[in-house]
Amino acid sequence: MSIRTIGSGEARGPTPPGPRLPSPVQTAIFTWKRQRWANSLREKYGDVVALKVFPWGSVILVFTADHIGAMFGSPPSRFHAGEGNRVLAPVFGEHALITADGDEHRRLRKTLAPLFGRAAVRGHQGAVRELTERELERWPVGRPFKSLDRCRVLILDIIWRVIFGPDEGPDAARLRGIVRRLPVVDLLILMGLNSPQARRFGPWRRTARLLGRMDELIYETIERRRTAPDLERRTDVLSRLVSLDGAERLSPVEIRDQLVTLLFAGHEPTATALAWTLHELARNPRVAKHAARAALLDDSAYLEAVVKESLRRRPAIFESIWTLAEDVELAGLRLPKGATVMPMLGVVHLDPANYRAPDEFRPERFLEDDIPPHAFIPFGGGARRCIGAHLALMQATEVLRVLLSKRVITTDRQKPEEEVARNVTVLPGDGARIIVRPLSDIEQEIPRPESRAG
Repeated sequence: MSIRTIGSGEARGPTPPGPRLPSPVQTAIFTWKRQRWANSLREKYGDVVALKVFPWGSVILVFTADHIGAMFGSPPSRFHAGEGNRVLAPVFGEHALITADGDEHRRLRKTLAPLFGRAAVRGHQGAVRELTERELERWPVGRPFKSLDRCRVLILDIIWRVIFGPDEGPDAARLRGIVRRLPVVDLLILMGLNSPQARRFGPWRRTARLLGRMDELIYETIERRRTAPDLERRTDVLSRLVSLDGAERLSPVEIRDQLVTLLFAGHEPTATALAWTLHELARNPRVAKHAARAALLDDSAYLEAVVKESLRRRPAIFESIWTLAEDVELAGLRLPKGATVMPMLGVVHLDPANYRAPDEFRPERFLEDDIPPHAFIPFGGGARRCIGAHLALMQATEVLRVLLSKRVITTDRQKPEEEVARNVTVLPGDGARIIVRPLSDIEQEIPRPESRAG
């Protein structure tokens, strides 16, 4: 499948089909029922569908792995993901990797990539295990609780350690408190922050004040870290960023924007993905038993396969958002310049064309080599693939290793929880309710999984 630019004098083909519902109705359905609606839209209109959705306006949904792969393989000048994420700029900043395009994005990605490569990520494994063991002591034993709440606390602790290191103090406590209170994934809050008038009132005024105080604390932290006596020995992200020199050197504003992006983009999606993983393990005893065995035998491959299968089956983020910088043709259809194009990751992950029995939770499929290209894309792809993908996978895998070597995960409700869209993430409707019990309760004989194709 190819995608091409349409020349200025060329005949224009048809635009993608779509529903004729009023824009406010489309916006409401897309906001609250996008997963279910996406499947019905594809069935009715095909693999590329046009909508009118606030605040983006013209939105084009793309449903197949081949079409999305063509997008990922396109020159970055054709699709501007940074422009698609501009709504995040009041919080993440004008110089964040996620809001940048073109030369600035290439420069930032080249600078940041070594901090999130496999070798660098392995250096944080010990911290993840330490913080997980500490957090597990706070989990109730033998009674139901919402694991999403605890996963949020744990992942914030982990990402905090990765970014800032083990330092704690009054300023760190104040900054952490502000981060917990900021409603940065609330689309209405984000849109209001883009308006100087709205920032004078109600929740937008409170959020703007919190952001101002957060920035003060972050800039103070950056300046203190520059003069830390142990700076050369430190491996946390902040220390490595302030140590950059020459052409790679980042300004305090650029450092601030990367730190804030990592704090928020690296927190809620990862916590949600981990909670969905626990939700699935609690409702799939065979997989849970084999995962427990993998944790005890240090079988990282199977534990990572569990995480990947959860990301496939229950993606925390259902779509990515790109803005078209030029008129293009995809699948014989004209996609106009300025439209927002959304690769529908969640639809691709459940497409029977890509996976056998896609509704089943079966990690073994990721131990085979037959998953089609671009059929597993929880972190996006191409030049805009999430730079923290290795870190997110490592965190979830190491949390499972510690948790399943000490606890058994069950549930008092076998029915899967409803997927609830909350702005950019898809949450378990009841908070991924689980029960944990001491490992001594586990059955001694843990069967090995059947080997089945993906």
